[in-house]
Order: sequence, then C-alpha cells, then structure tokens
Amino acid sequence: MQMTTDPSTPWLVVGLGNPGPGYAMNRHNVGFMVADLLAGRIGGSFKRAAKAQAQVLEGRLGPMGPGSRRVVLAKPMSYMNLSGGPVTALRDFYKVPTAHVVAVHDELDIDYGTLRLKLGGGDNGHNGLKSMTKAMGSDYHRVRFGIGRPPGRMQVADFVLKDFSAVERKELDYFVDRAADAVECLVTEGLERAQGAYNS
Repeated sequence: MQMTTDPSTPWLVVGLGNPGPGYAMNRHNVGFMVADLLAGRIGGSFKRAAKAQAQVLEGRLGPMGPGSRRVVLAKPMSYMNLSGGPVTALRDFYKVPTAHVVAVHDELDIDYGTLRLKLGGGDNGHNGLKSMTKAMGSDYHRVRFGIGRPPGRMQVADFVLKDFSAVERKELDYFVDRAADAVECLVTEGLERAQGAYNS
C-alpha cells in the first residue's frame, strides 16, 4: 500500500508506550517521549480522545504553508500489548489510510539511538506492533528507535521496562529530537527522503 499524494489526507502518528508515571522513563516508552516532543512543536497538549482509549492532539507538522501536513498525534492509554484497538479506532474516526499511520517504537535489534524507518514488515516480537498488525494489517509506517539488546542474562521483558541508564540519558534528548525530526520528514517529504536522511 502506498501513501496518498493528496496533501489534505491526514496522518496518524502513534507513540507506543505504557500509561502512568511509573513507566514514563522506561525504554519501552520512547514512543511516548517522541510524541510528547512533537506535541511541543505543534504547540498543543494531549487530550483524552472521545472515540478511543487514547490521548490525542490535532495539528500540523512541517513548514508553514503548503508544505505542512495535518497530523493527529496519539498515545494509546491501553497498555502496550493492547495498542491495536485504540489505534484502529482513531484511524477509522479520523479517516486515515493505513499507509498514513506511523508507529514510533523501541527496537531491540538496533543499537541505542539508531533509527530505522520502513513501511510494513513483521513485528519482531514487539507487543505493540503485534497488536496493531492484528487489528489493522501490517501496511503502516514504523519509526524504529534502537535501544539495543539486554546486557548479560537480563530478560527482554525486564530490560524494556527499566528506565534508560544514566549513560544513555546523557544523549537521550538528542536522540528523541532526531526521531521527532524523522517523523516530520516522513509525513512532509515521504519515506524515501526520510530514510535517506535518518536511517543510519
């Protein structure tokens, strides 16, 4: 499935994570961090969605004028492994094509801070993606934020639900900002341009 070229077609940018302050700085919540930064760029604050278990913010991303794009930012409030229901409800309510849905999420198999953007593909064991794909198919965009593999014998579930380390936090703001830039580039200039600029 390809993106529509109609600039009036909205995008749904979904930051994946778990709700509640106890999860806020977890590696698994980097999607929420990127969504919060994008909300700051739009200049608004998240509000509870009327039609889905999520927080949403409507606005525009990109340069002012014809280059900007209508965007709905969303943070599902259903917990990671149930993200598909709220995302699908928002997609249908805002009439967003599946190819205009962007999931921003943590990725174990990529080094910390590295980004990879793609359209479609598998879930690689990520429970948020697994839920989304089950609910609406796999033809949506992903902005994959590398968190690396767990050290030693640490279980994956423990690793993703721990906060970023002190060393990682020194660069976290920079990497989150870069991921937000990648989302903006994707929705305003397309996947190929965004991949060329941000896939590393």
